[in-house]
Amino acid sequence: DLCMLLSRFLTKNGYETDMAYTGAKGLAKFQEAKFDAVICDYRLGDMDGKEMVSALKKMNPNIVILVITGYSDIKTAVEVIKLGAFDYITKPLIPDEVLAVLKRAMSKPAEQAQGAAKTATDKGAPAVPQNDEYYIGKSPLARSLYDQIGIVAATNYSIILYGESGTGKEVVAKTIHEMSNRKGKPFIAMDCGTLSKELSGSELFGHVKGAFTGALQDKEGHFEMADGGTLFLDEVGNLSSDVQATLLRVIQERKFKRVGGNKEMHVDVRIIVASNENLQDAYRKGKFREDLYHRFNEFSINLPPLRARKEDILPLAEFFLRKASAELDKVVEGLDDDVLQMFMNYSWPGNLREFRNVIRRAVLLTPAGKKINSSTLPWEITTGQARAAEPDTVLEHHHEPQLDATAVAGDKKDMLKNAANKAEYEMIMSVLQQVNFNKKKAAELLKIDRKTLYNKIKSFQLQNGG
Repeated sequence: DLCMLLSRFLTKNGYETDMAYTGAKGLAKFQEAKFDAVICDYRLGDMDGKEMVSALKKMNPNIVILVITGYSDIKTAVEVIKLGAFDYITKPLIPDEVLAVLKRAMSKPAEQAQGAAKTATDKGAPAVPQNDEYYIGKSPLARSLYDQIGIVAATNYSIILYGESGTGKEVVAKTIHEMSNRKGKPFIAMDCGTLSKELSGSELFGHVKGAFTGALQDKEGHFEMADGGTLFLDEVGNLSSDVQATLLRVIQERKFKRVGGNKEMHVDVRIIVASNENLQDAYRKGKFREDLYHRFNEFSINLPPLRARKEDILPLAEFFLRKASAELDKVVEGLDDDVLQMFMNYSWPGNLREFRNVIRRAVLLTPAGKKINSSTLPWEITTGQARAAEPDTVLEHHHEPQLDATAVAGDKKDMLKNAANKAEYEMIMSVLQQVNFNKKKAAELLKIDRKTLYNKIKSFQLQNGG
């Protein structure tokens, strides 16, 4: 069934295919005809993937081989890639994912592809395909996200991406760009939450020399830089009303003027915006222009938080493990069982970004050839291992680590520190509630910069659910 599915799918996408159901029959067909690539299961009945890859490479050293496995671990990946496979794909299969890997493998001479894989595996690390930034996952929520990206990528629709911090909004935007007919043109990203009202217009539309104090020369804006491509605006809800009005005119007319300039410039830009608050609610509250919202909202995608897709924890861990291994030129043997259980129980307020950083740190601290154990994990994961993941709410409350009563009684300094932390937590939560979780406004009221506020929010495990 799997052979038939892939054969029909690849035929529809312009490939000529043949099938065999055992390793021996596959090798016999390979001898009879010329093939450019082989996709084979790791478990073949009469032989395994390592034996198949070795035999194929002896017959044609330049053949491109993709290995399918349901036993996805770093050891298997390293072994088949060392033997000459271009890459491996884990079950259950997503046909588009297979097609993307096959296209990447066929896009350059097999000798070069194999050379790149060998360079990585000679150092003991599996080869990570280039531009392999984002693993969407295989849970129902992840598959739904993948389907939506595939549907909208080929259009020129404006898109709103909703999702908590760390869910990968910018990477999804870039993936949409790379899958569109604008691929090859610029992808420009701008964080609207970090700019003042005065600078937003200059960053978006550019300025001419002398337009304001400090404008010492002409400057291109993001719209100019993204001409023909895609402009990604993160935290778009933080733009001032004046900039929103100008942005609306630019989208409607496809032309603009630099700040302080008189010359009209025409642009062709697809716009993708991201927000961790609901823009429909924002315009109802008068915080965002309704007409601009409708311009953006030709299509919207919700990126699920990691705690809502626990089925993806293990494959994501393996994905980040492969990337970290390649980055550090080091291979670890996987995860201890108790580590995986901690990952499953943790609520991941920082989502994919936090998970990636936890794995990178763990790989760095784990000796080569060993498994990742709990001593390499941050305290918030190890101390929270008994806590079940919280359901999705607007705000996830902070959970203090449980302290041993004897230790508390014997260490007054820790008690004072915990009391101070609790007071600070309550103050931040109170201010966030007052400003409807607008972090920019909260930072201003608390008289701290936004970076400090973000760090404190992460520390306290506060989460604005958007």
